[in-house]
Amino acid sequence: MSFTEKLYQNFIEDDRYMYLVGGLGTTIVITIFAALLGIVIGFIVAIVRSTSEQTGKKNLLDLLCRAYLTIIRGTPTMIQLLIMYYVVFASTDNRVLVAILAFGINSGAYVAEVVRSGIMSIDKGQMEAGRSLGFSYAQTMIVVILPQAFKNCLPALLNEFITLLKETSISGYIGLADLTHGGNIIRSRTYEAFIPLISVAIIYLLIVMLLTALEGRLERRLRSGDH
Repeated sequence: MSFTEKLYQNFIEDDRYMYLVGGLGTTIVITIFAALLGIVIGFIVAIVRSTSEQTGKKNLLDLLCRAYLTIIRGTPTMIQLLIMYYVVFASTDNRVLVAILAFGINSGAYVAEVVRSGIMSIDKGQMEAGRSLGFSYAQTMIVVILPQAFKNCLPALLNEFITLLKETSISGYIGLADLTHGGNIIRSRTYEAFIPLISVAIIYLLIVMLLTALEGRLERRLRSGDH
């Protein structure tokens, strides 16, 4: 069978290309919403942790955040996904929601450390200046510290988004029809592994290259803005 015939068999026959199209859509949805959830969780945890470090006061909330970071960063993402689907949400069949929650909670731990490092990189004089102007600690953090920290860690956050995109490829373990699972379905129908799997890899690569180019452009703009 020629290469052209193999392409026809893998993608055109029985509209098998739709497995990749539908899977790509699912992957993008999971990645975007999981990233948003991760950013929310990450910023909250980062603020709690950095506040504790700056004030030197330990509290229950800080201990919970430390435990969250230790558990999430210390266990495999796939195990977290399986626990979320088969244990925590065993009574539901909404796989997309489960995947968003699992990847979002996982991403939040890494976003938290990125944002915390960004907050800690801001000179302490910025906090003192805000407080001297009459702002409360929370107001100073929101108005003065976080905007600067966000600018400093934005490239790292985009890099985490790229990592998250690739991590969603394990969604098939809970029967979710993502991009990787779509490629596997085509492979099981045609008994041809090379073309569908390479196609999936190329799609991921193109998306990552696009995001990497965006990250590089963003970094250049941030550097030019500092002059």
